[in-house]
Amino acid sequence: MTSPSSAPAASRPSAPDGVTVVVMSRDRREDLLATLPRHEAPVVLVDNGSTDGTVGAVRAALPHVTVLPLAENAGARARTIGAGHAGTEFVAFADDDSWWAPGDLARAAAVLRAHPRLAVLNARVLVGPEERLDPLCPELAASPLGTPEHLPGPRLLGFIGCAAMVRRDAFLAVGGFDPVVRFPGEEERLSLDLAAAGWDIAYVDAVTVHHHPSTRRHDRDARRTAIWRSRVLTAVMRLPARDVARTVAEAFRAGAPGRRGLRRALPDLPAALRRRRVVPAAVLADLRLLAGDAA
Repeated sequence: MTSPSSAPAASRPSAPDGVTVVVMSRDRREDLLATLPRHEAPVVLVDNGSTDGTVGAVRAALPHVTVLPLAENAGARARTIGAGHAGTEFVAFADDDSWWAPGDLARAAAVLRAHPRLAVLNARVLVGPEERLDPLCPELAASPLGTPEHLPGPRLLGFIGCAAMVRRDAFLAVGGFDPVVRFPGEEERLSLDLAAAGWDIAYVDAVTVHHHPSTRRHDRDARRTAIWRSRVLTAVMRLPARDVARTVAEAFRAGAPGRRGLRRALPDLPAALRRRRVVPAAVLADLRLLAGDAA
């Protein structure tokens, strides 16, 4: 029996209306050549300054893909650039090593249309050829924020970037992914701003994204450092002073990656401070509920 992730193109559903897939990538040409043909909607590839011939290879092999080459690595801001280029109601994000299951782009768009306050749908993620459930998905499914009647699944205050479909206008109205945080951890500030603007994010287990992690990945300590950098900058931009101080203290106690993250945040602090806008009390209360902090 053929699995959904390996179904031949001829058997796949037709392209869903109103959806564009936006992919950001850097120096992963071979991964892209394998995954881009799997997408069932028009694709915009935003290349973050690759030096491995990605742009030319994709244009030659997949002329139907719109390629937007950037001169330098813009991080997750590349997704915002791609969403701005897309003219569709919804944008589904994918990485160079992920793709949406057959039929699920259309299914996700239908869910968003049926729930007008929903700005971001987070799909479940199956990892690798063995299709293991991503360990973050059970946490999302058990969100302490519960499942309000107006949503199709548990309410979230964050999401997985490569497994999200967004309502394009809502996404762009709050600035999309910003040039300060960049990557990884870019979802947090965006989620806070969507919540502050009255939008919802929900986990929908009936929609699936396949993720086959690339063999070309950053080492674990480097990623932890980058996450701490993003966490500190997001706190500076959106949280009260006591929460900023708490985040800095937690980074310091996290050992070498946290301290490196603090140092790497320093050059971007002026830009973060210029964008500082503390989120409303209701959003802060949800954050503290998620953190198990009643203070």
